Amino acid sequence: MSTSKSTAARPVPLKGGRRTLSLPVVLLIIAGALALVSLVRLISGANDITSVGQVAGALELAVPIGLAGLGGLWAERAGVVNIGLEGMMVLGTWFGAWAGFQWGPWMGVLFGILGGCLGGLLHAVITVTFGVNHIVSGVAINILAVGITRYLSNFAFDGVQGGSSKQSPRVDPIDKITIPGLSDWLQDLQQQHWFLISDIAGILGGLVTGLSLLTVVALLLIPATWWILWRTPFGLRLRSCGESPVAAETLGVNVYKYKYIAVTVSGGLAGLGGAFLAIVATGIYQEGQTGGRGYIGLAAMIFGNWMPGGMALGAGLFGFTDSLKLRGGAENVHAMLLLLAILLVIAVFWQLYRKKYVAAMISAAVSALLFTWYFLTDQVPSQFVDAAPYVTTLLVLSLSAQRLRMPKADGVPYRKGEGK
Repeated sequence: MSTSKSTAARPVPLKGGRRTLSLPVVLLIIAGALALVSLVRLISGANDITSVGQVAGALELAVPIGLAGLGGLWAERAGVVNIGLEGMMVLGTWFGAWAGFQWGPWMGVLFGILGGCLGGLLHAVITVTFGVNHIVSGVAINILAVGITRYLSNFAFDGVQGGSSKQSPRVDPIDKITIPGLSDWLQDLQQQHWFLISDIAGILGGLVTGLSLLTVVALLLIPATWWILWRTPFGLRLRSCGESPVAAETLGVNVYKYKYIAVTVSGGLAGLGGAFLAIVATGIYQEGQTGGRGYIGLAAMIFGNWMPGGMALGAGLFGFTDSLKLRGGAENVHAMLLLLAILLVIAVFWQLYRKKYVAAMISAAVSALLFTWYFLTDQVPSQFVDAAPYVTTLLVLSLSAQRLRMPKADGVPYRKGEGK
């Protein structure tokens, strides 16, 4: 009797489930990753990979991707696939620049959000009310956004000083903050190139040097999303629409309403990412400046397993690799070959421990090729430098694909009244 009680009291892990990493384990993993990056920096001599400028640049490049990924998370947690993030970002860039050069950058941010919300609302009408395939609707919105912005540019920007049919006049910048004293001290410490200490100083320095106020807002939206979706009754109802809308309806949840809210917020976040590109990153609207970041944001969301923290990590990874090619270019990306090779050696031991011998052999072979490539060359071809962020994204997604769990009703058609 006592045995059965103790067995019942003991939590039984779900089949196929994953253990949640505790905070000490997470901190240990982060410390190990920093130590590995620092070791690669010392061996390769690529001192810029953890510099203040590199980290600041990576953060700026990661923000629009992260905002698009956050928008995708809102929509898909409510059961709506949002391939239209790219088009909503395009609307955000145009409306942000149009309002920004006339009435100031913060008004541009507001209009960028509204432009994205319009795209999200259209996607909600097509998918939720009319039941059109979510992928078809998203692709249509991406195409429509490009056409609309090109048409509007002919009237709004062409003939205006500094503007043309493909770009806007320059928008005034949003204020940036730097913590005096601390920023200079961290930069001096980073330039000493000490093991680990200088790398930590470079990372912290990038977070307190020339930080746009809009970047701060974007970073705060990540924990805000987690709190709203996972710690409030509203968030519980919204997520129930993405897991089982029929069950949610039987409990009195207005599924259509929550899907509309989620997809509209999704569009607004993507529009904010577009406004960031036009106002903070470049200070100008240019046709095609989103460069597929909406799709990459979607990839970051998938990599993050439909969770805000994981999504932010994926966006940061892409921003980091994208920044590498802008600062130091071939030298920095060449150093990453060594980092990848070492990571694959670690993966070999892990796979052997889990008795996945075929995967271990493949990892060992790829690691050997990367070591050979690194030691026989001084730099990588410029074409590979340009492709590095996209190659990194594909590699990360392929390695994490087996551990993902999307919302059960994500993309599943739902008609009102099914739960009655």
